Amino acid sequence: MGEALTIEVRHEQGCAIVTVAGEIDISTVTPMRERLFEVAASGAPLVVDLEQVSFIDSVGLAVLVGAAKRAAMHGGTLQVACALPKIRQLVRLTGLDCRIPLTRTLDEALEFRAVTSANPPC
Repeated sequence: MGEALTIEVRHEQGCAIVTVAGEIDISTVTPMRERLFEVAASGAPLVVDLEQVSFIDSVGLAVLVGAAKRAAMHGGTLQVACALPKIRQLVRLTGLDCRIPLTRTLDEALEFRAVTSANPPC
């Protein structure tokens, strides 16, 4: 059994911020999926803060992809904030950083969101 997973949702600067802590694996991912999909369906820009995550497996990565798709379906966006080298490397190796913006900090994510909403891509 993995480390217990905690999920906190707050709203700040017009954005929903979901902070996840613990291990994300097959035995802990269901509550994360439910919360992310619920927030993503609101259409609000969404930042997932993984800074306190000690482990994430393919199921956790798949949930991030699913939540990003759901956010896009509802006119929102999803990005991930995490400075932990092992998680950043996993996101890059799987190519998810091409689908989901990856920043090092929550502040960078909020700044990135502000810049892209002011200057949407062509």
